[in-house]
Parts: sequence; C-alpha cells; structure tokens
Amino acid sequence: MAQASSDGDGGRLGALPPEDLVSRIAATLSGAIVAGRFAPGARLNEVHLAAELGVSRAPLREAARLLENRGLVVSHPRRGFFVRELTARALDDVYDLRMALERHAGLAVCAGLTKAMAAALRAQAARIDATTSDPGRQVEEDFAFHRMICAFAGNERLLRVYDELTTEMRLGIVVIGHLYDDPEEIARTHDPVLEALLSRDPARWIAAIDHHIGVARTHVVRLLTEREGAPDDT
Repeated sequence: MAQASSDGDGGRLGALPPEDLVSRIAATLSGAIVAGRFAPGARLNEVHLAAELGVSRAPLREAARLLENRGLVVSHPRRGFFVRELTARALDDVYDLRMALERHAGLAVCAGLTKAMAAALRAQAARIDATTSDPGRQVEEDFAFHRMICAFAGNERLLRVYDELTTEMRLGIVVIGHLYDDPEEIARTHDPVLEALLSRDPARWIAAIDHHIGVARTHVVRLLTEREGAPDDT
C-alpha cells in the first residue's frame, strides 16, 4: 500500500491563525455576562456587538453558539441570542453535579497528595482569608481553591466540566446580586476542607466537602428562590 507523503500540498491543512477569533469573542462575551454587563434575559444585539468588537456577525454568531453550549445564553428562532435566566432548580442541579465532581477529585488528591500540592492548597486558602475586605476578589479566590483541587486530581475532562460549572455559578451570582453575607465566615469554612485533604482520610474528606458544598448549595438556591418569588417592581 502506498504511504502518504508528508511533502506536497495534498496532505496539508494550511496555516492556522495565531489566535482563534471565535474563542476570543466568546471569552469577551462570557466575561461581560458574568460581570453583569448584560442582565439575565437581555438580548445580545448582534449589530451593536459586532461593531463594538470590530468583527463581522458570522464569528460573533459562532461565539454565541459556544456560549449557548456552555449554558450562558439561549437562542430563539428569528429573535437571536439572549442571556440565560438561571432558575433555582437549574442552579441546584449545578451544585449537585459540583458536589459529585469535588468528592471524586478530592479522593484522588487524598491518594496522591504531595508536599507541593499541600503547600499550594495552604497558600490558596490563605488568599481566601486575605481578601475578606474585597468580596468580589474573595469569590474568585474561592473558585481558584476548588479548581485547584480538581486540577490536582489529574483528570482533564473533570477539570473541563468543573470550569463549565464555574461559569454557571458565576451567572448565578449575577442573578442573585451578591453571594457572601459574611466574608470572614466564608474564609473560615474552608479550614475543615483543607484539613480534610491534608489528612488524606477519604471518609473525612467526603464529610467535609459534603457539608461545605451542601451549605453553599442551600444558601444560593434559597437566595435565588426568594428572588424568583419577589414581586416585579416594573
């Protein structure tokens, strides 16, 4: 059988651009949505956004499709794309899956914890404690701590799913309007989680993460449920 040649034009795919335009547009829109620039339910005006970003509408539409797959926007035929309106039920599902992922990730970390991992986890927990005066920054340091656990598990697919969930959790914060009532208490709640990981005790880890995420889940779902039940001032 003839072997395909590595030379010639027949097998070449062509040079890729230095950066993926669609991915960059998606990242920009995602950042704007989770920052609250676009309210839940708001329509993403393709003409205005294309002009603002200096791109054509085709890659903008592709980027919006990516965000639809990630749960940030929804499309309506002949109407366009709209920022997703996250419900309490949907957010509860997010936290349910998050708990399963972090249980699994933490068990892997308990089995393979190194001194370097332990030092990194301690340092990240300290950053949560150091940002109590800046709730927005503390939210990000909190996410970073839990993402570190998932990263140390060594499962790239798990980490990818966790990142998608994080995007939806950020959207939940936008919908609710706030998250932490007591930043110092939030910092303290990470101590048992860290200690459980450092103990390398699987049972202790499961108990700690179930309590930690369970409390957060109850809190955010309650806040969103209250928001859904509030009268519309308009």
